Amino acid sequence: MIIADRIMPRIAYPHSSAGSLRPGVCKVEGDVAAIPRTPICPPLGALLRRRAGRQALSAAISRRRTMATGPKLVDYLTYEPEESGILWIRFNRPDRLNALIGSSEENGTVAKVGEYMRAGDDDPKIRVIVLTGVGRVFCAGADLRGKAPKEVTGDDFVGNRGAHEGIDASRQHFFHGFTKLHRDISLIRKPTIAMINGPAVGSGMDMALHCDIRIGCEKTRFVAYHNAGQIIENGGSYYLPKMVGLGRALEFAYTGELDGERALQWGMLNHLVPSEKLEETTRALCARMMNVPPLVQWIGKRIMRTAVDTTMENTMVLTSNAGSILNASEDAKEARRAFIEKRKPNYKGA
Repeated sequence: MIIADRIMPRIAYPHSSAGSLRPGVCKVEGDVAAIPRTPICPPLGALLRRRAGRQALSAAISRRRTMATGPKLVDYLTYEPEESGILWIRFNRPDRLNALIGSSEENGTVAKVGEYMRAGDDDPKIRVIVLTGVGRVFCAGADLRGKAPKEVTGDDFVGNRGAHEGIDASRQHFFHGFTKLHRDISLIRKPTIAMINGPAVGSGMDMALHCDIRIGCEKTRFVAYHNAGQIIENGGSYYLPKMVGLGRALEFAYTGELDGERALQWGMLNHLVPSEKLEETTRALCARMMNVPPLVQWIGKRIMRTAVDTTMENTMVLTSNAGSILNASEDAKEARRAFIEKRKPNYKGA
């Protein structure tokens, strides 16, 4: 008798027939001593059949896992991973100027942007994530002229109460719902670029500000929430004073609009190029980024974002700790080998 058979009783696994146990619940059948003896070495045919069964099961599990890693796609936001290593996420309601679907629901546009970005973050083939719009507008913000039905937007997230319930419920809506969904963009590990092909309005502007880098053109324009009778929210009031200084941030808050040229001068845009060169410039920047070890980018991004709200001493502690870890990474070793051998490095993100 196999030793394991002496120790472990036989297990009956749940099945789908009537009277089966609840999912995930098992029971012991019979007495341990009553378990029939089994040959120490089963016939070769039985072993091969078992191995084939295990291989088939493993392949099926692998397929399910692969399918589960991708996001649930919607037609108003495209998910376009390329072999180049770039993931393109595009607002796709050009007939509505790429206005948002919903607000703080599971299938709302802002939630889907975060979901798509997290999927790209988990995909080892993706190096850079680009957020942009289809047509002549980046994103027109909230759709003030029409509300999507519940079967499209899905359920509200827990803690997101409707603004119609009162002022406190409205506060909960913004704090636990909309603002938190915007913040998810800033937590993405990989580099994120907002390729702003036209006006970025309200929530669309805030999503661009949460990205690491912004590239615009002569059609780029930032528009605040004043048309909806609201202040700059969802992270915009946090980022703007740090990007452009308090005086300029307040000027924008008081006027509500900023063109691409002024946005470049102030520091809201990293690059301003002709519209016909916008994608070319973005791709060129992505290609330059891919020459740098992924771990260097990921850790450097988190340290720099943390440094915005901390002291020099705290930042030095972070960089000292990260430097020693990176120095022992496979990518660092590959970078040194490639430099000595005068070849292009092959980074693995490890």
